[in-house]
Amino acid sequence: MIAYRFLIAFVICNLSFVMGFSQGQRLSTQNKKAEKLFYSAIDSYQGRYYDKAIAEVKKAIDQDQSFTEAYILLGDIFADDQQYEKAIDSYQSAVKTNNPFSPNLYYILANMQLVMGRYADSRLNFQRFMESEGLPEAKWQMAQKKISECDFAISLVANPVPFTPVNMGDSVNTRYDEYINAITPDEEWLYFTRKNPRNAQTIDQSQEYEEDFYHAHQFDSLWLGAIRLNPPINTHGNEGALNLSPDGKYLFFAACKRDDGYGSCDIYWAKRIGKNWSRPENLGSTVNSPQWDSQPSFSSDGRTLYFASKRSGGKGSSDIWRTELQPDGQWSVPVNLGDSVNTRVEEMAPFIHPDDQTLYFSSKGHPGLGGFDLFFTRRNLNGEWKRSVNLGYPINTNADQITLVVNAKGNLAFISSDIPGGKGRQDIYKFTLHQKARPLVTNYFKGIVFDAETKEKLEARFELIDLADSKTCAEAWSDPETGGFLLVLPSEKNYALNVSKDGYLFYSGSFFLTGINSIAKPFIQNVPLKPIKVGEVVVLKNIFFDTDKYILKDESLAELKKLLGFLQKNPKLKIEINGHTDNVGSEAHNLDLSRNRANAVYEYLVKHNIAKTRLSFAGYGFSIPIDVNTTEQGRANNRRTEFKVVGN
Repeated sequence: MIAYRFLIAFVICNLSFVMGFSQGQRLSTQNKKAEKLFYSAIDSYQGRYYDKAIAEVKKAIDQDQSFTEAYILLGDIFADDQQYEKAIDSYQSAVKTNNPFSPNLYYILANMQLVMGRYADSRLNFQRFMESEGLPEAKWQMAQKKISECDFAISLVANPVPFTPVNMGDSVNTRYDEYINAITPDEEWLYFTRKNPRNAQTIDQSQEYEEDFYHAHQFDSLWLGAIRLNPPINTHGNEGALNLSPDGKYLFFAACKRDDGYGSCDIYWAKRIGKNWSRPENLGSTVNSPQWDSQPSFSSDGRTLYFASKRSGGKGSSDIWRTELQPDGQWSVPVNLGDSVNTRVEEMAPFIHPDDQTLYFSSKGHPGLGGFDLFFTRRNLNGEWKRSVNLGYPINTNADQITLVVNAKGNLAFISSDIPGGKGRQDIYKFTLHQKARPLVTNYFKGIVFDAETKEKLEARFELIDLADSKTCAEAWSDPETGGFLLVLPSEKNYALNVSKDGYLFYSGSFFLTGINSIAKPFIQNVPLKPIKVGEVVVLKNIFFDTDKYILKDESLAELKKLLGFLQKNPKLKIEINGHTDNVGSEAHNLDLSRNRANAVYEYLVKHNIAKTRLSFAGYGFSIPIDVNTTEQGRANNRRTEFKVVGN
């Protein structure tokens, strides 16, 4: 702690003012009593008798109001005792004495004012320091950089963003520390960490604390009482930095100094089956290094994990990295997110929003208000991260802001803070996120997968596919016990949905979200899967043709590939491809159009090596409607391509 005197600057400049003074050294005072009190205060300070040292140095100042070194010593003591505002006042008093002193005192004072959020005063003293003669070039350049930091901070404070934090209340917060971790896309569950004393019932800094995970359920806009997660997630040790996959199926967290660990802290994960979590497993030595690895955040794509790490090869002391879950269940070698995100100092607490495009994180290295500030960055069309943006004042202040979670809709954010007036120390707050910092709007598809005949709940695979390029955007699985699923749907894209399970016909769905930039009603729908048997029909909802045409559009490719893969996986299956139209136009024309459309799908499959003996096609015009032809939506439903199982 003593090394903190002068914000370490005097030590760097070889001044070591307090520790270097000895009896008889020339001081700015001629008052012998003040000098004696001064040296006595130094002895008390070195013995860490702060109260006695403060009393003695104040008596020295009473003897000589222009005693520069006494004011500096008083500033040292206050700084060491973490009374920073009093330290600033003492250093300013030293400056006002107009006695000779090193220009580094301006630098020390300016640094402390910067840390305490007194940006205009800090800028002034950095400028005074730079006006001093004989400064080393490196120190002058550093002061110039600090002035730029002050200017940036002054600009942020002068242009505040909307920020009205609301305490989450007694159902979530207590007199102990709570740290926000996650909120489910449907906003039904809030996950957080609570720091409870192991044995004591009072808040006592000397007590030993234990960090455990809790979750609270929201019902009818009210948060019900928080419940501690059961073993094997919570243990008698500390667990922290929880993250929940957007589909709610996987839980990631950090734990330190476990027997199966690879470094100081490692990342673990568990899978939910029904209402229970599996025993957590270490992610392994590819992800976890001999150093600190923590603060995981899993993407809605179902395969990408972001995390903070102090591993070698980074940009600074801690960086943000990503790794991908491979088809064989292994994790890829982590990749550093690069200069747009990471700096030569610390980046922490990544949160990848369910839009899979917007990353929030905390940093000491990007321009801010001091300490850790919250930032966000977005991916461009090439998948590269854009320049990071400060979330603004007063979300960020001169204090540390580390963790931010944003709901799937993108309009509401959650932070942990010790804002005065809370329930305890660190409480969880929610606030409306200002427009500039909002991610893409996301929706979700939620329901239950079951056997269409027996009603048995099924574990099935979900794939969300971008119709523009046929690439899989997200993968998820329904719960093997409950059949429940939740799939996040980022806006600004059109998607094909494929739900599949061995022994069943696949389910085809679609979501057209291009141009959707406002909060929409979620898609709540159960998915019945039909066992593969003769006579069953599947509507191919992602086969597209231009009006009155029968040339397959490019957007049909994703569905065609799924149909092709399904036939390859079931080599004995025989199907009939059927085309249907609405009732606009003549019967003969629609029969011909529907037959040609069915034939287009047939030709694609034959071209991709599906034997003709397994395929047939037919056009039925508007003779077999599945909806009315009196509305546009009804006619759209009747215009369809489907296949029927005719042999197995």
